[in-house]
Amino acid sequence: MKGLGNLEQVLPAAGALAKRHVSYGCEGGALPVVGAALLWTLEKGLGDGWTPEVADAWGTAYGTLSGYMISEAYGRSQAPSKDIP
Repeated sequence: MKGLGNLEQVLPAAGALAKRHVSYGCEGGALPVVGAALLWTLEKGLGDGWTPEVADAWGTAYGTLSGYMISEAYGRSQAPSKDIP
């Protein structure tokens, strides 16, 4: 978790990961589904620790990271969405 507080350290690795995903045939449209699954898993795993503040922080973090990855992988930006289904 320490890396999330240091975007300068995380973003180069995230960009490289995004480009590898393209070479595997992944499409950017899958990232909202992955985000929804991640947030659902965290909610179930954290139980009472999954507060509105924690949910907001994770939604923001995932939205920022996935938007950056889409930009790096496909050369287009996508506004981060907190409304991950």
